[in-house]
Amino acid sequence: MAIIINIDVMLAKRKMSVTELSEKVGVTMSNISILKNGKAKAIRLSTLNEICKALDCQPGDILEYISDEEVSQN
Repeated sequence: MAIIINIDVMLAKRKMSVTELSEKVGVTMSNISILKNGKAKAIRLSTLNEICKALDCQPGDILEYISDEEVSQN
């Protein structure tokens, strides 16, 4: 997938655990882990909104686009 989800980076910057984020967002820890590990196929905008609110960040701080060429090089 060419969209990378950098929740782990923002969690580290904010010194927040997955447990704390899941409680603030109202999403299960397993769903946060699926997002964090890049296994998610989609994310609801309402969930993204709550994650951004909890981490005090912008969507672009969490979502990163990697071109197909860059993906094939890795």
